[in-house]
Amino acid sequence: MTERELFELIETVLQRHCEEQVTEVKSAHLGCPKKLYDTISAFSNQDSGGVLLFGLDEQQNFAKVGVYDAQDLQQKIMEQCEQMTPVVRPVFTVCHEEEMVFVSAEIPPIDLTERPCFHTARGRLKGSYVRVGDADKPMTDYEVYSYEAFRKKYRDDIRAAEEGTFQYLNHELLNEYLQRMKVNRPNLERTTTEQQYEFNGITRNGHITLAAVLLFGLYPQAYYPRLCIAATCVPGMEKGQTDPMGNRFTDTKRIEGTLPEMLTEALNFVRNNMRTATRIDQKTGERIDIPQYPIVAVREAILNALIHRDYSIHTEGMPIQLDMYTDRMEIINPGGLYGRLTVDQLGKTQPDTRNPVLVTAMETLGKAENRYSGIPTIRSTMSQYSLPEPVFENANGSFKVVLYHTPDTVPDQRTPTEPKVNIADEKGLLVFCQTPRTREEIIQYLGLDSAQYALRRYLAPLIQTGQIRMTIPETPRSRRQQYVTQERAVSIP
Repeated sequence: MTERELFELIETVLQRHCEEQVTEVKSAHLGCPKKLYDTISAFSNQDSGGVLLFGLDEQQNFAKVGVYDAQDLQQKIMEQCEQMTPVVRPVFTVCHEEEMVFVSAEIPPIDLTERPCFHTARGRLKGSYVRVGDADKPMTDYEVYSYEAFRKKYRDDIRAAEEGTFQYLNHELLNEYLQRMKVNRPNLERTTTEQQYEFNGITRNGHITLAAVLLFGLYPQAYYPRLCIAATCVPGMEKGQTDPMGNRFTDTKRIEGTLPEMLTEALNFVRNNMRTATRIDQKTGERIDIPQYPIVAVREAILNALIHRDYSIHTEGMPIQLDMYTDRMEIINPGGLYGRLTVDQLGKTQPDTRNPVLVTAMETLGKAENRYSGIPTIRSTMSQYSLPEPVFENANGSFKVVLYHTPDTVPDQRTPTEPKVNIADEKGLLVFCQTPRTREEIIQYLGLDSAQYALRRYLAPLIQTGQIRMTIPETPRSRRQQYVTQERAVSIP
């Protein structure tokens, strides 16, 4: 940093009257602050590093006060930096204005393989910090572990499943997998079955692995009940909102099974709960169905969550979350981006692989390509459907994919009083409700065992799109409530 840049930084702080993600202000008017360890650690542990700025007093609305002695201050800051593991080497800049002197100490980021940087006297678990806004926060045990896992190349996907045994695996699927693995691999084919188990991550030191359970287990959730997908469909843009009948969820499901089974069931959940806009091609007269989300993009997002999530003991109690809102879908998996990869690099560079055995197995089973094409596929498919760019967020030990839909992009030839998007009326409710019907009459007409499912699955979507209206909309749960088809609603079987 040059003197000019230091002056510019001082002016920026004075204008904004606040500290920031990469700037910490200290007075140092009467002496060197004695505890800079937390900030030094936090700045060292973020990719951008940070700047300690001395000579402004936050307590006086960031007034210029200058430092007591620039040379002694630098010496004492350096002494504190030498009490860090690894040792931090700050870069100092000094400038003066009239009789006041200001000092900056640039704290460089340390290499990912050396993180976390921590105060040696307090130890790695208690002395490691992260920067959150303008505050230094202690790292969680998991955050400390995630750095160590990358540095030491832990293989959590093949950690031993202590309670698992071979009798609880699907041997037909397992043998089929081994046969596929041996194709065009003569060296592997010449090994014994036990050796093949070890080489392919099915066993580790004689114990079956987590990967074996997740790929071939008869019921993986018997051992790992939270290694599943918690899927919900929310009748609003935030959780807590309710549908016209007062339900917080229009559908919810705990998706279990092996990784391939969970992938299939999660896609079925999305298909069952996403709407399909319909329009008629003006040239051919054919009906064109336009889904809210391209299923190819959804599949890639769910698959990435299943095979790239963190499977360590620290996240063993956290399921993948699949949340469908009225305007978007979110897929959240435990464990942020692995290694050196950043959000900006997604799909553009070859990443480090957190679970290589799971990735290889899903490729061999025909469920994944393992060519780092998942993110580009999501982006390109959303673009082909003229949908908004997908959003990728990496924060707080988790990774989130957000897919938005824009139903209003469908050309609309109807009058403004008609609903813009018609939902397929599979059960003929639009015709049945041309005469006002009670909830009980509709349930009886649908003839399904689950009354709540019948209403959520077939009636609620028609209400939300305006094809059916309530006669007492101000009191959705009224016993006198009836449902009637809007005059201009179009029946689409």
